[in-house]
Amino acid sequence: MKSAVETLSPTRAKLTVEVPFEELKPSLDAAYQKIAQQINIPGFRKGKVPPQIIERQFPGAAREEALNDILGTKYVEALQANDLTPLAQPEVEVVKYDDDGPLEFTAEVDVKPEIALPDTDGLEASVDDVEVTDEDVKEQVDALRARFGTLIDVERPAQDGDFVVLDLKATKDGEPVEGAEITGFSYQVGRGGMIDGLDEALVGLSAGEEKVFTSQLVNGDLVGEDVEVAVSVSQVQEQELPDLDDDFAQMASEFDTFAELEADVRERLIRGKRLEQAAAARDAVLEALLEKVEIPLPESIVTEELNARRQGVEQQLVYAGMTLEKYLEDEGQTQEEFEADLERRVRDSVAAQFLLDEIADKGEIGVDQGELTQHMVRRAQQSGQDPQEFVNHMLEHNHVPDMVQEIRRGKALAQLVEGAVVKDGSGNVVELKNLRPDGTIGEPEADAEAAETADAEPSED
Repeated sequence: MKSAVETLSPTRAKLTVEVPFEELKPSLDAAYQKIAQQINIPGFRKGKVPPQIIERQFPGAAREEALNDILGTKYVEALQANDLTPLAQPEVEVVKYDDDGPLEFTAEVDVKPEIALPDTDGLEASVDDVEVTDEDVKEQVDALRARFGTLIDVERPAQDGDFVVLDLKATKDGEPVEGAEITGFSYQVGRGGMIDGLDEALVGLSAGEEKVFTSQLVNGDLVGEDVEVAVSVSQVQEQELPDLDDDFAQMASEFDTFAELEADVRERLIRGKRLEQAAAARDAVLEALLEKVEIPLPESIVTEELNARRQGVEQQLVYAGMTLEKYLEDEGQTQEEFEADLERRVRDSVAAQFLLDEIADKGEIGVDQGELTQHMVRRAQQSGQDPQEFVNHMLEHNHVPDMVQEIRRGKALAQLVEGAVVKDGSGNVVELKNLRPDGTIGEPEADAEAAETADAEPSED
């Protein structure tokens, strides 16, 4: 077999492949044999029909069968011979396929671009300081305090922050709107997340009172249309919160004093902020490296990813009961700005994948079975699925290679970050190498090894 490659662009190549008849013959012979087993010709036993008879009865059938068999094999061989990594299905055209002559075909395909890795020595990036304010701590403590609050009926109009038990019904031109009716629903005034105008209507209503207001539904057949909403209140309750003292600490936690509880809340917030800072550091280092290299992107890959991202956003909005128009209005974005931002993020993401793949390839980064298992279990937990069902789905749909590549990219990025200098807003070097998954800082590896060695050595005393 002979093959040649023509570079159409940095991300697209055209292969021209010529397969001599000698290499075609085994596939032709196998095709004739297969057809002979499937047909009945008077005067011949099944499976013993000569090729000439098959060709006379079914002209071209064997050649077509052989072509289907050999095209894929020779295409892969040509890719390997020319050191090309395909990114999509090829566009194949058979140029020549004579009875006794060679097979010649072309295949145009998007390919992985060649990337000249920039020097990563001295790579620098900056992130925000880890900062936990008293207000942050208070917010967390208040949330914990609310969990132990009690609701008490009050004989007064509802105020912001009160809990009410309500009935709600929407109508359009006097007719009830299907699916827009609830009864006996407990709701905190001012929480939001339901229907526009509800909180304003509830403030000032006492038990037994009703109010009608105009709003727009966010899902259903009448999305975006004005409807009349009647809301009635059957109960108004005030939340009574426990005092922030040692008794509360003992009731809500394992701590004896409120000071200990408050200190623990602050420490947990700091650990969470450290993990957020580490994630920001990874993004900043990768962005800094991407600025040093030009990576050509296959437009087909960008378009495919763009469509997938757009569909994902639309599905999330449907689950949230919100239209894209409403979302853009809340975000203060135009459709054009949304699309431009989405495309920018997609292009950055695809470029980052190519870059990390190249680093993983050059560094010969591998993945063992334990790492793959841990990754799949973690992904299953994140999606709320049973780990074994998740693994079975990945295997059944051949997604394991994609997950292996995810792990390789993660390891490549980790190596990249470890070799970079990341500083916070105050100019301090950010500790990343010894950051644990729970946000605590572990011992430096060298110090830990030295300590283990010292513990292992016998004492001179």
